Amino acid sequence: MSTPQPDPSIPTPPASLADTFAASYAGVMAFIAVATEGNFAKAADRLGIGRSAVSRSVQKLEDQLGVRLFVRTTRNTSLTAEGKRFYEQCQPGVERIIRALDDMRELRDGPPTGQLRVCSTVGFGRKIVAPLLKGFREAYPAISVELLLDDAPTDFAADRVDLSFRNGRMDDSQVIAKKIIPMQMMLCASPDYLARHGTPASVDELSRHRCVNFLFASGRVYEWEFKIDGQIRKFAPPAMLTFNDADLVLQAVLDGHGIAQMAGYQVCEHLRAGRLASFLPQYAPDDRGHYLCFLSRQHLPARMRLFIDYMTEHIRALDLLSMDSLLARPA
Repeated sequence: MSTPQPDPSIPTPPASLADTFAASYAGVMAFIAVATEGNFAKAADRLGIGRSAVSRSVQKLEDQLGVRLFVRTTRNTSLTAEGKRFYEQCQPGVERIIRALDDMRELRDGPPTGQLRVCSTVGFGRKIVAPLLKGFREAYPAISVELLLDDAPTDFAADRVDLSFRNGRMDDSQVIAKKIIPMQMMLCASPDYLARHGTPASVDELSRHRCVNFLFASGRVYEWEFKIDGQIRKFAPPAMLTFNDADLVLQAVLDGHGIAQMAGYQVCEHLRAGRLASFLPQYAPDDRGHYLCFLSRQHLPARMRLFIDYMTEHIRALDLLSMDSLLARPA
């Protein structure tokens, strides 16, 4: 029997790599587990080994690197500055290995399994994403989904998020952003409010109206945006009511408390039913977009690919923004 020859297309590792990897692997795995879980006991449970084994592996790694990775007290375990830097550099590689292993298991074992950790902005997640999860779970019962609603920017690594639904213009080059549908911003009020206070005929007239606004998680108040003569113009309305929840903004407008600029997905059904009226569509800003974001296209587990395809197809099928005829109606 002939001896298998090395594949010339695969680079030959440095001679020292095997020794270095063997010495470091257990320590790196223990280090990642402690950094993720926050203490040695939980890390040991996660790895299925004793706490002392975890401690020895981390100690050996610290000796090898010549730096201290954790600050240990009787009540707390935290990363040192060097530990944080090492964690940030190790985490992407470890996650890729885990994804590759998961992908191979899915190919071997058949139907996709496992857990997806999904983040979404609060309004879009509550109104659009959450109702679609029932159908996804029925189609793929072996995939569990954890949905987190948060308007703050997603930290994929720290929060261990697989996928994130984001609104607005995407400027983060570190993530893959797949546009699902447009995000059309509209000025809306209830017919009762407009009957009592009149319909604004220009953007300048908005300052004389009662406005309802949204407060971001960062504490910044949302600035309304318009496109006038090809130029973007931002407007900070004199809000009579401000909420940090998009649903509360919508409800206040439905109750006749004032005017708000809201996303099309929030208001489309109310516009169709006549509960809201939209106006000044000629000054609507450019499309911002609703996006499904993830870190990399490479080695996507089958469960992530299925979720992306399912959500893209079903969100687009909702026809959330087919409102040209409604926008053309007089208020």
